[in-house]
Amino acid sequence: MTVCVLAYSGGLDTSCMLAWLIDRGYEVHAVYVDLGQPGEDRQAMKDKAIKIGAKSVHLIDAREELCRDFAFPCLMWQAKYEGPYLMGTSIARPLITKKILEVADQVGAEVYVHGATGKGNDQCRFQLAAEALRPDIRVYAPWRTKEWREAFPGRAEMIRFCEEKGIPVKATASKPYSSDENVLHISYEAGELERLDVCGVDLVDFTMTCSPQEAPDTPEEVTVAFEAGVPVSVNGKECSALEIVQTLNAIGGRHGIGRIDIVENRFVGMKSRGVYEAPGMTILYEAARHVEQLTLDRDLTHLRDCLSPLVAELVYYGFWYSARMEALMAFIRKSHRFVTGEVKLRLYKGTMTIVSRSSPHSLYDEGIATMEAGGDYNQDDAEGFLRIQGLPYRVQGKLRQFEV
Repeated sequence: MTVCVLAYSGGLDTSCMLAWLIDRGYEVHAVYVDLGQPGEDRQAMKDKAIKIGAKSVHLIDAREELCRDFAFPCLMWQAKYEGPYLMGTSIARPLITKKILEVADQVGAEVYVHGATGKGNDQCRFQLAAEALRPDIRVYAPWRTKEWREAFPGRAEMIRFCEEKGIPVKATASKPYSSDENVLHISYEAGELERLDVCGVDLVDFTMTCSPQEAPDTPEEVTVAFEAGVPVSVNGKECSALEIVQTLNAIGGRHGIGRIDIVENRFVGMKSRGVYEAPGMTILYEAARHVEQLTLDRDLTHLRDCLSPLVAELVYYGFWYSARMEALMAFIRKSHRFVTGEVKLRLYKGTMTIVSRSSPHSLYDEGIATMEAGGDYNQDDAEGFLRIQGLPYRVQGKLRQFEV
């Protein structure tokens, strides 16, 4: 009998998949990785998996690890995919795989099964992480097989299969979109969101954030402190990584912070439209940037910003466990050893305004920066500096006319 671990969510797809695998002779060990998905009865999900026939069911709380070891390093990189996307789903997938493969080692599984389709990004993230962490395991994605697609061309066939098996599922009429949630964000895609003439923020029923128009008429100020690039407290209270994200989710959510609507380029080549909300992480990215402005020198900041899109690509595509990422993470930890300080932001109807910032390692020198007379900067020095900088342009200017 082939032993496998199944990435199990307790929903229609993976409940159906669990029974289908058992029918095909697999010994299935179901693994549910808790990353902050709301509204799910964990014990009921475990009981259902056992009733279906799972050999074992593992419920793993990885919320703290997600924030501390995955989201916060991306924060230090200011990593955003194609502009605004904070990649809350992308960051989670390598952690899910890591936890499931730990169970695979415990139960002696030869196969890692997941429910991602052959069109999306998640199949890439699951498989690439698995091949890096455990090269000998076989990754099986039923959605990529003709056998599965013929058996279940749609939700109706999956619902019928579950009814025949006596599997309880909460199957409702199709939503106008699908969603995926963890403590970092919620993503909304597919369904009516595939129509570009539909306003995403009007269609989506947001749950983490209120509409900016409905946010309080009174601004709220929030203070975030960092040590070596890592958030450590909110409003003077030291918190764990998870507590920081949860606290800022609540604060940012009530002020409509962190909503975006984008058309992004998937790793497999197609464009897709997504709507996202990430209030806590949006606040952290803004606050972190202001501390960096004080503590990182110009050349290091520009180098980090040049590499940031590469890091975002590696995360989005699924190359978390790679030599490049390992080296880049060592770089960012070293570069941020002096990124310590405190930032106060004012939140108001979907916007953030910097109120104050401070750092014991601040490179800002008012005596040099002042526009007043005197100070520690000798403006005469600029004459020679600019003559040297302009030398190649003077030489070229004598030989040819530049066109712009």
